[in-house]
Amino acid sequence: MHVDGVGHPLDTAPGGWRERMAVLAYGSNANPSKITWLRARLGLEGPVVVAHARCAGLAAVWAAGFRVVDDQRPATITALPGAEDHAIWFVTPDQLAVLDRCEGRGTRYHLARLTDPDITLDDGTRLTDVHTYVGAAPVRYPLLVDGAPVRTADVPQAEAARLDGVPADGHGVPCEVVTPAFRG
Repeated sequence: MHVDGVGHPLDTAPGGWRERMAVLAYGSNANPSKITWLRARLGLEGPVVVAHARCAGLAAVWAAGFRVVDDQRPATITALPGAEDHAIWFVTPDQLAVLDRCEGRGTRYHLARLTDPDITLDDGTRLTDVHTYVGAAPVRYPLLVDGAPVRTADVPQAEAARLDGVPADGHGVPCEVVTPAFRG
């Protein structure tokens, strides 16, 4: 749990945290410094509950486009064989609204409910209702180099900007986009 700029053990998290919306976080959203940035820049409030998870059939890959703010290639998610470790944010509605603004929900990324996810927390809990942000436009679809997505685990961000390829035809994640595209 992250509060007051510090990480704390999950046993100090507010009661009922497992009933919050589970959001698969990958790329920069899995970095604790992003929570601090979201607090300072977008007004994220309250305890942020984050747990480690093993995700089968999903991979963080490099997106086809670049971020405007720093010309870096962002991560996106797609379906690929194998398993990766990611983070699960257990968010309140207000925290989800901050993530929506950060991710450009409806333009850069869509919020989507994963279809039949294979995601297990470190304590063995299997999650069945998980959301994540998937590419909403070709600039956030997976970058295909020689016809295949490039895992963020295989190529560091410093090298990702130099990759040459084309956008995939879509995000490639088995999911259902959650509407409305923007929340008030």
